[in-house]
Amino acid sequence: MRYYIGVDGGGTKTYYALFDDDKKIIADYKTPGSNHENLEGSFDEAVDIIWSGITGLLESAGKSLSDISFTLMGLAGVDHPFQHDAIFERLEAKGLKNFEIYNDGFIVVKAGSISGAAIGLNNGTGTCCNSIDSDGTMLQLAGLGDYSGDMGNGHWIAMMAYRAIYDEVYLGLDKTAITKKYYDRFSLSTREEFLSTVSVFETDDAEEYIRALITAYFEALNEGDKVAEGIMEQMAKRSAALIVAHSNQLNFAGDEIEVVLSGSILTALPSDRYLNRISEIISEKSDRKFRFIKLSEPPVMGCVNWIKQAYVK
Repeated sequence: MRYYIGVDGGGTKTYYALFDDDKKIIADYKTPGSNHENLEGSFDEAVDIIWSGITGLLESAGKSLSDISFTLMGLAGVDHPFQHDAIFERLEAKGLKNFEIYNDGFIVVKAGSISGAAIGLNNGTGTCCNSIDSDGTMLQLAGLGDYSGDMGNGHWIAMMAYRAIYDEVYLGLDKTAITKKYYDRFSLSTREEFLSTVSVFETDDAEEYIRALITAYFEALNEGDKVAEGIMEQMAKRSAALIVAHSNQLNFAGDEIEVVLSGSILTALPSDRYLNRISEIISEKSDRKFRFIKLSEPPVMGCVNWIKQAYVK
């Protein structure tokens, strides 16, 4: 029996899975996020986290590195060759062998694609859009935050929702249902109390407030709130542009192009209006047909699929 390790490294958490030869998960493990861009210690701290996760996974399963035939990682923040090399060299120095590293957006494609060639759109903590075409050519778009105009991820939606409330209560601009929903959630009664919540975004309680803003946003959107719809239009246009750019620049055989959707915004929240708008905009900009596939299994499954396809005969 051969064993493989898959690693899905994100900004907030890293998930490790030990697979057997039948692609069954026989052990798993979690550590904090391993995106070097979010860590004070950059590459060194990221590798320490990953290494602790791998050793913790092996210990929990009663295995050693010598039992592992191959390890494949999808890591957020690995957007350029120099980032790949920096992490690869440090892991190699730790003693890891027979492994490869990709941006985490690519394992989404491998996890959800039926044909093996697809575009993957991820709206989670961050945004990225990756593809692997019918020739095996790989392309990553977005993933650089404000530098690449990333929209539609959780932090972006929370920021836009907060700004919408600010515009209403401080600038006297358009009223939005987001305001009352957020005020009610935290029993706010004045605009000064609202403004003070911005300080929470730099504390350990940030996620509670970010989730509240995201929830308030989607509730307002599904009620037909005009401000929420304006925000949706921005992110739908951007996501559609990313998908169309992939379809124009790479070679996808067949009658339709698969688009694998991942991340909590696209798979766990009531975002159908957002997805429908993406589809409408794409149809205006491309003659190709697209099939949307919501990822229903952990992205880490893309690691073992890739290993079995390309690295282990």
